[in-house]
Amino acid sequence: MDGLQRLCERTSGVQYFVEHHSSLFYILTNAPLPDGQWSGEEYYLVRCRVEDIESPKLQTIILPDKDTSLCDMDIFNGHLVLFLNKKGLPLLCSLNLPFEIDFKNQVYIQDLKPWYFPLPLNTCSSVPGSNHDFLNTVYRVVLSSPVMPDVIADYDMSRQTYSIVHQEEVNCDSAGQSRIPPFELINNPIQEACIESKESASHSDSQRWKDFSEVYCCKREEVVSHDGVKVPLTIVYSREFWQKGQSPGILVGYGAYGEDLDKSWCSDRLSLLDRGWVVAFADVRGGGGGGRSWHKSGSGLNKHNSISDFVSCGNYLVNEGYIRKDHLGAVGWSAGCLLVGATINMYPQLFRAAILKVPFLDVCNTLLDPSLPLTILDYEEFGNPQIQSNFDSIFSFSPYDNIPQDCCFPSVMVTSAVNDSRQSHSSKSL
Repeated sequence: MDGLQRLCERTSGVQYFVEHHSSLFYILTNAPLPDGQWSGEEYYLVRCRVEDIESPKLQTIILPDKDTSLCDMDIFNGHLVLFLNKKGLPLLCSLNLPFEIDFKNQVYIQDLKPWYFPLPLNTCSSVPGSNHDFLNTVYRVVLSSPVMPDVIADYDMSRQTYSIVHQEEVNCDSAGQSRIPPFELINNPIQEACIESKESASHSDSQRWKDFSEVYCCKREEVVSHDGVKVPLTIVYSREFWQKGQSPGILVGYGAYGEDLDKSWCSDRLSLLDRGWVVAFADVRGGGGGGRSWHKSGSGLNKHNSISDFVSCGNYLVNEGYIRKDHLGAVGWSAGCLLVGATINMYPQLFRAAILKVPFLDVCNTLLDPSLPLTILDYEEFGNPQIQSNFDSIFSFSPYDNIPQDCCFPSVMVTSAVNDSRQSHSSKSL
């Protein structure tokens, strides 16, 4: 191949992420496949020879397995690392390179004999570390959950083993009333990341995940929303101090830009948990809890799905006795405040209080001003209000434009970032 060459023609809504290995291209894309083989929303993997880049008949299509979406990839000399999402849970696997498959075949990831990285139970966050050495066979990942301090783990893809490099230490004082001896957390049994696998790896105590799972319960429920869609809800509470039907609690939400809700370890929560509070995380549509289709079904004209999902999760917490009625609070930040603000406008009786951190509330006026830094980019997420149907949709949920009158409104605390250059001072004062 001489000089620059176009890889693919630009197509609205289609994305390509390209890696090169030997004489091959590996492309993560959501481009529609012929004969309706793919929806055009979720990603799949394409492998092709460099010289055959414009000959789709000679491509290998590698599809994710059932209920699994492809999120990202990382390539090395002898391995391809895939970041996956299975029903809202993170998975990682490595594939040996090169693949021993026919170029004209369509295959599934499972056909390539992947090695799924063993992950701790309740893992909610997996962030790649510094993996710059192309020749390396060890892949570093930072793992975390609401009940497990951050772990830096190295996965040897050649030997299919792992080692714990470092785990954040939590002392007795930061665990509050939990009475855990300093730095002696509860050993958490190893569980294979592949949900169907019942095999467990045997490691010495020094190479086992350590967490607070015997002190704090971390549960994952699926809440049925208004249209029958199941919404992932992560619930954390103290096994000793939580009281069914009596405990207060907060529901955290974001639901925008396809971003995963941050459910990583935070020692600040321990004070709440040790006083009997419940902390819950709603992975509503619009966020990243279920791939690109999950994001799309909660953005633009579908934004009301995010709000309905959040309401369903709040009602579930109360109806199932996790949180006492009239003792439920909501927390959001940035675009997540749109979700929380719209919800307390429409259902003020559901929440007793709300915290809005650096909130995005005046949606209509902001999106009607293209001179603002983020407006044009936000058209794709919320819609373009210069189009009547989009304007009607945005106006119907814009928190600033729908504050109810003559009702008992929950207490609200709003914080603002004075030095945020992306927002005008008038927006910070709303």
